[in-house]
Amino acid sequence: MSQPHRIVFANGKGGTGKSTTAVHVAVALAYQGAKVAALDLDHRQRTFFRYFENRLDTEKRRGIELPGAMVGVFGGPSIEILEAMIDEASEGMDYLIFDTAGRDDKYARHVATTADTLVTPLNDSFVDFDLFGHVDPDTFKVKKLSFYAELMFEARKKRGLSAQGGRREMDWIVVRNRTQHIEARNMRRLEFALSELSKRVGFRTAPGLSERVIYRELFPAGLTLLDKGHLGDMATSHLVARQELRSLVKALNLPPVERRDEVGEAA
Repeated sequence: MSQPHRIVFANGKGGTGKSTTAVHVAVALAYQGAKVAALDLDHRQRTFFRYFENRLDTEKRRGIELPGAMVGVFGGPSIEILEAMIDEASEGMDYLIFDTAGRDDKYARHVATTADTLVTPLNDSFVDFDLFGHVDPDTFKVKKLSFYAELMFEARKKRGLSAQGGRREMDWIVVRNRTQHIEARNMRRLEFALSELSKRVGFRTAPGLSERVIYRELFPAGLTLLDKGHLGDMATSHLVARQELRSLVKALNLPPVERRDEVGEAA
């Protein structure tokens, strides 16, 4: 039986829009007809899990059906238990999404090494870039890699060796969230640093989600910008945000879902 495509959202720090991005990608895939399962590895905050819990409550309260995902929470205490949960969650699924904690821990590292697609959201600032590398304050050239960049580079290299045995090579994508268009000079400097670093550690970049209040406002109802017909009248800015999301999903370049007939055979 084929395994689902694993998408891991990971970053060594919080506040980068990681869970929001993961939720919207999961719902976008569900709207495409994919069977999606997810594991929230941040058992303290459970943002991803809570989002879908709110989504189920909205379905019941409004008497509607919304595309979604089967979501579980992993709270430890071992890699073996995590692997058992992964095996159970994978059954019959097209995609398996992991939302990791906004800190470095052994479980985030473990799932990162098994990712088919590794997504690292990054706020568009040198404060967040410091997680990847240290830059010269005058030239903005990368002086050295950070611990996190080295860790993800090793994970990608390890997965690359596994790919020689028939597994898909890991695609590492740094998603630039919360871009500030008014700070053009800073954006150019950051683009330069990211471009230089991507050549050294092997990731590619993609535009992410801008800083918009709508993402936070939708959380209590568990809704997303893709839930047309359930959001009321949408402002122009919300329509632009929806297009941002569609562009992000397209940029991830995920493999298409293998459609199956009634008896479960590939069509």
